[in-house]
Amino acid sequence: MVQPFDSLPGIKQVISGYTGGHTVNPTYDEVKAHKTGHTEAVKITFDPDVMSYEKLVEIYWHQTDPTDAMGQFQDRGDNYRPVIFVNGAQQRQIAEKSRAKLAASGEFDQPIVTKIEDVAPFYPAEKEHQDFYRKNPEKYKLQEAGGRENFIQSHWEKEN
Repeated sequence: MVQPFDSLPGIKQVISGYTGGHTVNPTYDEVKAHKTGHTEAVKITFDPDVMSYEKLVEIYWHQTDPTDAMGQFQDRGDNYRPVIFVNGAQQRQIAEKSRAKLAASGEFDQPIVTKIEDVAPFYPAEKEHQDFYRKNPEKYKLQEAGGRENFIQSHWEKEN
């Protein structure tokens, strides 16, 4: 989820990490083993005068399968569940309105299951898990981009 946001105007920082669980400072191995209740997520710091929150949510929808509650593409498990963590009432309203619009669009045959939850403590992932797409371009292309690209082409072509 870093790459789609990382180079956009108004994005100051994108950090990979874990949130929404019950363990302080979880490790990747603990999260992956489903021991902590955390979701793998990205924390995005942005300039709202350049990049609106509405646009960030729109970009998010184009990077996930909002109908798959137990993972994303090749990444399976509750730690990969689709969720938007919101910081306050205004972000919640924007995210909920956007989710409702997507659900009403008829784009998907199955219900939109993406949750919208309040922000929780965020723990940055270990150094080797930061900027994965840059550090491991071939592995990223094979593992991450392949499934996502196929999904995007099949579900979002109409808009482009």
